[in-house]
Amino acid sequence: MGYSKEQLLARLQELQIEFSRYEHPVVLTVEAQAKYVGNFGGGLSKNLFLKDKKHRFYVVSALADTKVDLKVLSQRLGLGKGGLRMAPEEALGEILQVPLGCVTPFALVNESARDVSLLLDQRLKTKEFCFFHPLSNDMSISLNASSLDNFLKSIGRDPSYVDLEVNPTVGKDQPPDLAALVPSSSSVLPDQQDKQTSSQVPIFGGHVSADIRSKEVSAKGVKPIVSEKNTKGKPVTDVHSSNPFADVGQFVEEILHKTSELLLSEIKEETIKQHGEQLGTVVSNNLRKGLSSELKNLAMIFKNTSYTEGFHAGTHHQPKRL
Repeated sequence: MGYSKEQLLARLQELQIEFSRYEHPVVLTVEAQAKYVGNFGGGLSKNLFLKDKKHRFYVVSALADTKVDLKVLSQRLGLGKGGLRMAPEEALGEILQVPLGCVTPFALVNESARDVSLLLDQRLKTKEFCFFHPLSNDMSISLNASSLDNFLKSIGRDPSYVDLEVNPTVGKDQPPDLAALVPSSSSVLPDQQDKQTSSQVPIFGGHVSADIRSKEVSAKGVKPIVSEKNTKGKPVTDVHSSNPFADVGQFVEEILHKTSELLLSEIKEETIKQHGEQLGTVVSNNLRKGLSSELKNLAMIFKNTSYTEGFHAGTHHQPKRL
């Protein structure tokens, strides 16, 4: 079971993250949300839940007026023009563990969303604070980019801010600039016909749950409930994402983690009794089947990352002419 709204708010308070919360009727669109919190200033956010052809998922959080072209974004991720599409509704419950209309960066606190990639609109930093749903669309919370960063770092995520409106050329000498943000693992839903074996080893950190009871608050209109600290933050400095696949050692460690996890899952008492002397062959075949797709994905990301790093190194460190 995923985090509840109350648990998330308690988590933010434990981290001493400054935010304000606003209760309102259930809303399904940014336009509907604006009727209740649009007059408080700040920026409204739209949050897209996307998937690619290899069942890898993405959350894109942007200002409401930021133009997000999925074809352009797909190319920048190295997925081709038609590589991205809206994720199916059932994935909201299985992966993000939130209902329709509640997509939010905060859903990444759930363990089931450990492999979901998060792309943040760099324009979020231009606002004094922005509004997001705290896992439920009957409330909005406002906080600045710095506070959002603090939360993401607390769950092991390095915030990745990108300019979602640019359309850079992608070609042989200009690799996809966002390729490093493609998830290393695919997520498989129960109803998918082409079932894949995915690793259960989380790349990112886990979460801390807070056991608190939900309090019902009935009121007319919208009630802003401000936390103990002021929501006005200091100017936010740029936060650059760190890419683990730029380091060969970390790349190898990731492979070893996935291999050992799958190996341990195969060697069980009932499996030993069932296969006896053939256990080695059975485990070997299952490892090959289970890791084939996984390692291809890791190798492709490492290849794209190496290409990108080499390209940038060549453009930023050109030799001086004699």
